[in-house]
Amino acid sequence: MLTALVAATVSARIAEVLAHYATEVFGLMGNGNAHLVDAVARSEMAYTAVRHEAATVASADAYFRVSRKLAVATTTYGAGYTNTMTALADARMNQSPLVLVVGDAPTTCHRPWDVDQTQMAAAVGVPTFTVDQSHAGATTLAALRHAVEQRTPVVLAIPYDLPAATAEAESLELPERIEPPTITPDAHAITKAATALREAKRPVILAGRGARHAIPELTRIADRLRAVTTTSAPARGSFGGRTLDVGVCGGFASERAQGLLAQADVVLAVGASLNQFTMGFGNLFPAGTRIIQVNETATANHPQVSEAIQADSKLAAAALEATLDTVTPHRWQEFSDDEIAGAHFDREPGEALAADGRLDPRSLMAQLERALPENRLVVTDGGHFIGWPNTYLSLPSPDSIVMVGTAYQSIGLGFASAPGAAVAQPDRTLVVITGDGGGLMALADLDSTVRAAQRAIVVVMNDSAYNAEVTQYGTIGLNQDAMLIDEVNFAAFAEGVGAEGRIIRTLNDLAELGAWLAEHETGTLLLDCRISKSVVAPYQHEIMAKLRASLGISEAALE
Repeated sequence: MLTALVAATVSARIAEVLAHYATEVFGLMGNGNAHLVDAVARSEMAYTAVRHEAATVASADAYFRVSRKLAVATTTYGAGYTNTMTALADARMNQSPLVLVVGDAPTTCHRPWDVDQTQMAAAVGVPTFTVDQSHAGATTLAALRHAVEQRTPVVLAIPYDLPAATAEAESLELPERIEPPTITPDAHAITKAATALREAKRPVILAGRGARHAIPELTRIADRLRAVTTTSAPARGSFGGRTLDVGVCGGFASERAQGLLAQADVVLAVGASLNQFTMGFGNLFPAGTRIIQVNETATANHPQVSEAIQADSKLAAAALEATLDTVTPHRWQEFSDDEIAGAHFDREPGEALAADGRLDPRSLMAQLERALPENRLVVTDGGHFIGWPNTYLSLPSPDSIVMVGTAYQSIGLGFASAPGAAVAQPDRTLVVITGDGGGLMALADLDSTVRAAQRAIVVVMNDSAYNAEVTQYGTIGLNQDAMLIDEVNFAAFAEGVGAEGRIIRTLNDLAELGAWLAEHETGTLLLDCRISKSVVAPYQHEIMAKLRASLGISEAALE
């Protein structure tokens, strides 16, 4: 049915169409989007102000990852726009549909500070849709369609001379919902995969974030096969409570879990990109392992993949379940359930303090696992520290962890993405974990996090270093001066933006967390945890080995 659009200005017309499909906007106002932000305020969409442009896209991305709903980001032109590039690149790599509405150069001329924003977006794989007075609504709808149907962020550009200009009359057919196309699996490919799973003696089901809506089917398949289940890091929590689940796959896996996964003869990988970390840099599964990948892309994402099935994860899982005959549960027969159960958290407990007198991050994270509310929503920045929450913190369900920036190997998007997660699920306790390096890069949006969250615990893993660089490059002899950070008092920063802050130097100091949680249903507490950089996260050893091999450096040469 055609809908007559009534908004008078170009900005209002854009907001009118966006409001049919989005409820949340994350933005920072400037010259290029001031009228758009005003139009959003007059619409039914909610507007969350952030303090740095990177956070507009990072928060919209996090909102989608948690809620599965499209969100809108908005910034001005020029410097405001270029500040979004890292978050935009990461959103593209994660196939997150969102619309970034930005100012752009005027239609009449280019000013000295204007850059080719369309080409910049194209360089990170993101298309741009530019509005005009005649088709502002239609262009906005086209951008929305492309974002959802192609599973990608898009840029919607408003030339500088148009935001307050009169929009010409338009009538558009606005569907009730915009959804991505459904990709039906090939029946022959499903039969072939089912046969491989029937014949397997060591089957493994690996679920990525793209399999979140197929978890019931995959769980039943795994139970029928008595298969071991595992997930990529962003999908942790998917098989929680299952006896034969070994938790996270790849470099974050425990040694016992890695040993079990290394015995797999058939792996069904669903909705996972199979990046180098999930695959343990190619060392996790033996060369002869048959890996069947189900993904919405047409090609395999890793050279070890034997067969790639392009399909919607849920449809493929349902077809596999229907195709599998009743199977005698003889899989993994040398192991009892108890020998497999608990492999995820079979970790080194750590010491109360490391040799240098600072907190051991392992024992710190283990104690946080016991102290933090179970109904947690975890947001992590990138950096060396990321190995600790991914190995010691349990998650209650899928979509309980947000890792914006990690696909692009960025740090500094933890505080930037946290507001989006908080808005997506305000009733859960937000747990934001960052390093001191990434935390300092994104400090402006600690304020945004405090304002957006109903209740939040911020954990700063403060080791006074860019520790990934220390462990990778400092250990091969490079000068470490640039890798170190003067110790910062993050607790003081927290108090400056209306939160409470505590410096944690011993495990006993964490008693203050329990007391705070008992007394506060709302508010934010920041824990400035003074950890040792001498304790190296296990996954870093994989990276270090890869780096040293590329440089031709032997371990003996470093002794």
